[in-house]
Amino acid sequence: MSARPLADPARAAGWDAPGERVGFFTDTSICIGCKACEVACKEWNDVPEDGLVFLDSSYDNTGTLGASTWRHVAFIEQAIPLGGQDAGLTEARDLVAEVDLDALPATPPETHDGFRWLMSSDVCKHCTHAACLDVCPTGALFRTEFGTVVVQEDICNGCGYCVPACPFGVIDQRHADGRVWKCTLCYDRLHVGLEPACAQACPTKSIQFGPLSELRERARDRVETLHGRGVTAARLYGDDDGDGVGGMGAFFLLLDDPEVYRLPPDPVVTTRDVRAMWKAAAGAAVALVGLTAAVAGRRR
Repeated sequence: MSARPLADPARAAGWDAPGERVGFFTDTSICIGCKACEVACKEWNDVPEDGLVFLDSSYDNTGTLGASTWRHVAFIEQAIPLGGQDAGLTEARDLVAEVDLDALPATPPETHDGFRWLMSSDVCKHCTHAACLDVCPTGALFRTEFGTVVVQEDICNGCGYCVPACPFGVIDQRHADGRVWKCTLCYDRLHVGLEPACAQACPTKSIQFGPLSELRERARDRVETLHGRGVTAARLYGDDDGDGVGGMGAFFLLLDDPEVYRLPPDPVVTTRDVRAMWKAAAGAAVALVGLTAAVAGRRR
């Protein structure tokens, strides 16, 4: 179900002259699972370590997004042959000439017959309609002039209302201090003209940063290229302003259904119906007062 279109969330949030909205395009077809994005995020943002645990079901050692994991590379094992699928390094070579991609393997190491790994670097979606913003009582969460959503840790009171409000399960409370944390899209780096640390660290440019309009055009070209190569399952997730969160500031090219990547197939901003619910409650209260007055009037 679609949310109300909102072309410029920063201006809607009160910024007089915001710049062009920026975000992430994550092309999972060229992710090699190196987790450089996770490390770069932790180092730049001083995110504490959260332990390395090899899961029973995966080679992944960080599990999921959380208060101390603002970027997470999912490893998804599938009993599906890659066939003639291109790993995407040819396009990556065109995109980033300065990177020595010849040093990388021509195909991912997991391309055994009858088996493939899907790898995807997940992050906060910086939704156009962000429920976490709607429910924050202190203003700790705010919309930046870049159109992104940021938590101010010195204002967060740890109420945790934003945690269940997020339809993606991104924002999380840290047990050590009770406050909530998530990706800021490196707000401090944007102020000095730098790209977010994760995008800069990605060796294959699976994570791309820039104006959303440019990223969306680039992403659609990439999908068309993959379809031309027979990878018909390639699709974009989160680039549609008509979706349930009004489009995302961080969107993805996927090679399978969103559920396979543990993403909700049809996310909806959880505060969408709050106004209608308050109106209904107010109407019911007025009706109750009227009924009570009528009953009292008959008894006189």
